[in-house]
Amino acid sequence: MSSTVRYAKASSEHPPHLGGLRAVALLEFTKGLAVLLLGFGLLSLAHRDAWEVAENFLELLRINPDHRYAQIFLNLADRLNDTKLWLVAAATAAYSTLRLVEAYGLWKARVWAEWVALASGAVYLPFEIYELLRKPTGVRAAILLINLAIVLYMVYLRTWARGRNTRACQIGD
Repeated sequence: MSSTVRYAKASSEHPPHLGGLRAVALLEFTKGLAVLLLGFGLLSLAHRDAWEVAENFLELLRINPDHRYAQIFLNLADRLNDTKLWLVAAATAAYSTLRLVEAYGLWKARVWAEWVALASGAVYLPFEIYELLRKPTGVRAAILLINLAIVLYMVYLRTWARGRNTRACQIGD
């Protein structure tokens, strides 16, 4: 017996908010894919001189290595070893898996994915608010607003679904 829950209406298999769910799914898919590629990029540094790779990267981007942030980047590269690389790669794999599974569930309009999106988005809100208050930038404000919109949208869907009984449980796919 499967506990898969799908949206169902009397006249349609598509939930009323499929477009919104798919927009959030695309965002989560993009985040998962970006972090997965970052993880593979980090793994490619294994058994290589990370300082040299970082220095070449800065040169490619035409960033002065004497700049403060460039120095921080180079110092991080200098402290990197294979064990740390594998740990970071494992963390990126776990994060990517969560995001990609969440994206799949949202694309397929699964209720469990809405809960995952709600919970994972809400976890970041206090940190995003703190960072915005600490150093306000347009990017930080945009990230907070997008995440807040997603969390509020998921709250709305979960409340709306419960209050109007428009979703039905079905066994299996």
